[in-house]
Amino acid sequence: MLALAEELTSTERHPLFQNDAILKAVLTAPIAQAYSQRHQDERIYYPGQWTYLDESGQTQRLEVSIRVRGHFRREYCDKSPLLLNFKKSEVKGTLFAGQDKLKLVAPCKEHKRYQQYVILEYLAYKTFEILTDQSFSTRLVRLTYVDRDEKLDSWTDVAFVIEDDADLARRLGMRRLKVKSVRYDALDHPKTALVQLFQLMVANNDYSVIKGSDDEDCCHNVVALGYEDSELGRLPVPFDFDMSGLVHARYASPPSQIPIRDVRNRYFYGLCQPRNILDEAIAHVQSKREEIMALYRNTAELNEKLRSETIEYIEEYYELINDRQRVETEIVGRCRGKNLMDKMLQKTIGPT
Repeated sequence: MLALAEELTSTERHPLFQNDAILKAVLTAPIAQAYSQRHQDERIYYPGQWTYLDESGQTQRLEVSIRVRGHFRREYCDKSPLLLNFKKSEVKGTLFAGQDKLKLVAPCKEHKRYQQYVILEYLAYKTFEILTDQSFSTRLVRLTYVDRDEKLDSWTDVAFVIEDDADLARRLGMRRLKVKSVRYDALDHPKTALVQLFQLMVANNDYSVIKGSDDEDCCHNVVALGYEDSELGRLPVPFDFDMSGLVHARYASPPSQIPIRDVRNRYFYGLCQPRNILDEAIAHVQSKREEIMALYRNTAELNEKLRSETIEYIEEYYELINDRQRVETEIVGRCRGKNLMDKMLQKTIGPT
């Protein structure tokens, strides 16, 4: 197993994700037509144009196709999430070199509250990036939408794009697993412990590191990565945090199996981990406290009131993991799969 202090050998991130500055861009496409397909199972791409300012301030134009994507938000939102589809041959030598398909996360209703939801979800991704390089890269975009058919008035939001699954796997020297489930003993447990502590930090239980939902591949709101030559060391990489207490979207609610009524209330529903692994993960999260706090303090796109509330919310999490008794009660005492953990330990070190 890999210790938390060790990072896997990784290749360089694509140019788009090597800078945290907000990218300015314009999307011109039949946007209203794309949105009209949000209730359809089969959705087509619509051709458009992506115009952006590069790092030298020069205007660049790329062809892009769009279609609505997602599950809950696709149905719920007036402005459903979009998938951007670039031509790899066209993006060579540009900021978008190496990009093909990019998920775009943007406010899905016309209310300033929904803009803040997007910023908070972006910050959840950035928080996990601080904890580990084995995470999705993201980039903020100040995006102007222009409906080519003029059925919608133009508008501008702050959105963000997310690194593609395949690029994440390539960067980490791994592969995307197309499986229905992952065995408990096949997980990279130090990294899984870190994922679960992060999910507790942002108060998100809308995920699974071992199985998918319905007919989806493993895992629910987690990408499962693995090595070509090993059935062990399965790495869970989380995404999609709009149901978390950190974001606190008005439509969010806890999973039915969690005994809380408000997503803002933290409840650990992760898998049990050997105590030395859990303690190491807690120490790692504690070591990143100031960097994480600085992230929230220095994000200008977060309004002042919400910034203060969110910093307090993260501080409450650190109070929890700094209290040994609360760790015993609220993490160790609530973890699932103790029998699986004991069996794994017996295989590793033999009966005690």
